[in-house]
Amino acid sequence: MKYVSAVIKPQKLDEVRAALQALGVSGLTVTEVRGYGRQKGHTEVYRGAEYAVDFRPKVKIDIAVPADQLAAVVETIRTKSNTGSIGDGKIFIFDLENVVRVRTGETGGDAL
Repeated sequence: MKYVSAVIKPQKLDEVRAALQALGVSGLTVTEVRGYGRQKGHTEVYRGAEYAVDFRPKVKIDIAVPADQLAAVVETIRTKSNTGSIGDGKIFIFDLENVVRVRTGETGGDAL
């Protein structure tokens, strides 16, 4: 099993979610986050005063998937969240040792 954590632009969330559902991904967790990478934030002018906006709004998607679905899930997230501009995001992939469903006690792939 693998754990996929993707940080993407908020406006791409619905498109990514719909594509993942079409792949058969049964569940995901979404968190609103803020951060920056290479774009290092930017400056804005408000009422004549310039100020720095260091953190950009992003959305973090966390998914546990069987190893055989990993390539399709990663490619789907990558293509559906791509705008071609700086700040499109990152996809992190981790090995997932085990999963336990709290309600039933099922473990491993059965718990997904």
